[in-house]
Amino acid sequence: MGVVRTPSMRNGDYLEGIINEYVTGKSSKVRKSSPSRIVAALTCLQFTFAIYATFLLYYMSPSVDLRTKPDFSWATRIAQHWKHFITQPHMLSTYDGNPLAQFPAEVCEHEQIDFLQKKSNDAVMIKLKRELYDEVLEFQKRTSGTETLEELMKMKSKWSAKGPDVPKITVILNHFKRRTLCAQLDSLLNQTLPFHHVWVLSFGSPNELSLRRIVESYNSSKISFISSSYDFKYYGRFQMALQTESDFIYILDDDMIPGKKMLEILSHVGGTDKYKNSVLGSIGRILPFRQKDFTFPSYRKFRSKEAGLYLPDPAYDITVDAIVQVDFLSSSWFLSADLVKTLFVETPFTFMTGEDLHLSYQLQKYRNAGSYVLPVDPNDKETWGDSEHRLAYVSETTVIFKDIVQVRDDQWWRALSTGYITQWAAMYPQKIDALFYAHSISEVKALAPLLEKFRTTVGKKAYIVVSGGGFCPCEEAAAALKWPKTVCKERRFKIFDLEIGAISGASNSEVPILQAVYSSMKGLVQIHNPSLLITVADIDANVKNALKMAAQTSVNNTELVLLPRSAVPKVLWMADLRPTALPNWNRMQISVNIITQNRAVSLQRLLRSLQNAFYVGDQVPLSFNMDSKVDEETLKVVSNFQWPHGPKTIRRRIIQGGLIRAVSESWYPSSDDDYGLLLEDDIEVSPYYYLWIKYALLAYQYDPQVSLPELSSISLYTPRLVEVVKERPKWNATEFFKRIHPNTPYLHQLPCSWGAVFFPKHWREFYAYMNMRFTEDAKQNPVQIPKSRTNGWQASWKKFLIDMMYLRGYVSLYPNFPNQMSFSTNHMEPGAHISAKDNVLKHNKADFEVPLMKDDFTRFLPAGKMPPASKLPALNLFNQALSLKGLKSAGAKLVQDVLSCADTELVVVDHATGLPKNCTKF
Repeated sequence: MGVVRTPSMRNGDYLEGIINEYVTGKSSKVRKSSPSRIVAALTCLQFTFAIYATFLLYYMSPSVDLRTKPDFSWATRIAQHWKHFITQPHMLSTYDGNPLAQFPAEVCEHEQIDFLQKKSNDAVMIKLKRELYDEVLEFQKRTSGTETLEELMKMKSKWSAKGPDVPKITVILNHFKRRTLCAQLDSLLNQTLPFHHVWVLSFGSPNELSLRRIVESYNSSKISFISSSYDFKYYGRFQMALQTESDFIYILDDDMIPGKKMLEILSHVGGTDKYKNSVLGSIGRILPFRQKDFTFPSYRKFRSKEAGLYLPDPAYDITVDAIVQVDFLSSSWFLSADLVKTLFVETPFTFMTGEDLHLSYQLQKYRNAGSYVLPVDPNDKETWGDSEHRLAYVSETTVIFKDIVQVRDDQWWRALSTGYITQWAAMYPQKIDALFYAHSISEVKALAPLLEKFRTTVGKKAYIVVSGGGFCPCEEAAAALKWPKTVCKERRFKIFDLEIGAISGASNSEVPILQAVYSSMKGLVQIHNPSLLITVADIDANVKNALKMAAQTSVNNTELVLLPRSAVPKVLWMADLRPTALPNWNRMQISVNIITQNRAVSLQRLLRSLQNAFYVGDQVPLSFNMDSKVDEETLKVVSNFQWPHGPKTIRRRIIQGGLIRAVSESWYPSSDDDYGLLLEDDIEVSPYYYLWIKYALLAYQYDPQVSLPELSSISLYTPRLVEVVKERPKWNATEFFKRIHPNTPYLHQLPCSWGAVFFPKHWREFYAYMNMRFTEDAKQNPVQIPKSRTNGWQASWKKFLIDMMYLRGYVSLYPNFPNQMSFSTNHMEPGAHISAKDNVLKHNKADFEVPLMKDDFTRFLPAGKMPPASKLPALNLFNQALSLKGLKSAGAKLVQDVLSCADTELVVVDHATGLPKNCTKF
């Protein structure tokens, strides 16, 4: 044809030469008789070819992935067939004729794997590892569910490779020396779901030029090369990830060559509701479990089941066939772009290593996000995240340098110590009695006595958390507790160092401290499930708020206890309470209700004693109840009194009601946890009165293992006389109970009017009873207790309460200490009863005024603590020993209650209203 096509000749030039031959008649094969027909045919051919070329050039563009486009039959097939051959010469033109430009085949290097996958022949270890893996899977299957790859791909997802929502994925490849870049790029270019961008990073790599040439040889605008002479180590790639505008980030170590379906699988799972707030990968670790000696081993400990798991682990024939949650991922991380920044909330333990654990820890701590190893199809390597696992495995098995192992051990232990809920912690939730928190060394010293009491009490567990950093360094805290400084480094639960100052750095804002304390304490509370979270009442307000929020996250009702520093040594008895009672520490409310009228000096003495008492950080409402004839001086005292422990309420009657109404109407419970302490103004209380009430309520009323429904009140006072007998003989409880224990508390059928706390259910019952039985004339009262002086009492609220308690077998708890030391005393000053004109009895002050308890009362108790409820002795109204059943029997036999019951039955009431319902056998 006279025209020879050279490699530099374009298709258009070649076609034009052919046409010229036919037009000028130089071709002997053309018939002269039909030139117009030939020209027309060639014109049609040229037009058809132009259309074809347009489609072909579009589909050969590097920016177009043929797998995502519809199949236009011949055009697509031809483009797929010729794209490889045509785009390479086209690449040269982009280099402006650069003779140094090369093809991937000319610059690629490949990793030589000249070893077989290691397999263990240690039957014991194979068994131990497999057992641990099965335990983990069984737990996760039971608690959250685990899915196979097939099940995962059937789950509804936001993203799909087929649209309409196709995710944008930026892949980050970090390279230093390994020769796997080409294998990674080839795999990524052939993914069933195309990537959005690939960033190849070279930080301080000696192979930077080689890596750059490889990236350039692929001649793709989607593949970028980013380099620096400075080595940003393992965190640099995550810092780069912050710049992405993609939906997902997929970060790969240079030992990971993903299968061609990996991006599609990862994005599908990442788009499900269950796993959208997760980081996904192909290799992970489960951190060590606690050993029998209560320590945690190194994660590299040999021949140890407790050292944890490496997943998958071909050495022990462990493959991942269902998704499994791990403590951290290795070698690859797939997560939403929004989650990446969480890695940098806290300053890492070190920038030299450990970014894998730090990422998983931070994601759980601040985003409640889990880390998961995806399952694979063992028969389809395209579903594997590491299609050549020997590369990743050799990286795992060669990290044996002692200093690196120690750093990583320190890192994971610090994470666990600051609230990281590992798989061990999730599988084996702990239960301790108290978790102490101290934000300063002075707080450590203040809490030390109570912490020591908990730790030395048999059957009790307690740990302390310190803020660490510049606020409360762990080693200084250990010294303050007289512990060796090594406790700060031991992998054993005892002291937890949050290192708040070191993590968050200096700041004038309260936010970093609040966030750091809350996020760490939330995890620690979830791991250890303390009944009480104890700190000092004057702790920093922001820290206090963080602790409150952390306690509220507990599923087991952890109670935050804010103790005044002065009260800490006074409440060592907390450690003697049953674990079942401790969570009820804050449940009750004890109000102080004062009945006063015209004894201002007496009232001031009472108020001083109340102010000087030890409280435990509780809210204690205070009410003043005054009759209509209250004097001016008393009004001024009441008005000017400042009460720091709760609200102050003042009530004044318009019409004089007398003592019976003044007392009985001074308090009415607002709930079943509302307890009323009634005090007349001539009473004085001990500094320990509140502690006695609190201890008794927790021991006998708020312990679910204790059943003592007969207990209706707690007395602060110990009587020296038998009050209801006409002769009123003297009586000494210490002497009476010396065979049991001289200072045992006891139950008595007599209610106390000189300082007592009344229970809400029984007080409602008393109101209803008194309403049904009140008469102005005592002789008309149908209840006549044999040989009781109370039968003739008039205008006495106490008489009605005695009657009810006798008829129904109720009792009050009384203290019993040497010389009748009590938590209240009566100064026997003139009033409605004492020295009243119609009171023929003479009152010897020495018979009623008792010494107040001025020291720790628990040292007098049997074995230094409240005895079990079943060991409390009981007395009837006349100070005679009798069982609780005997008390009920005596009341029933009287047959004088508000309902007509048999002599073997007692009245049952509705505790919400106090109204009687029916009779029942006891």
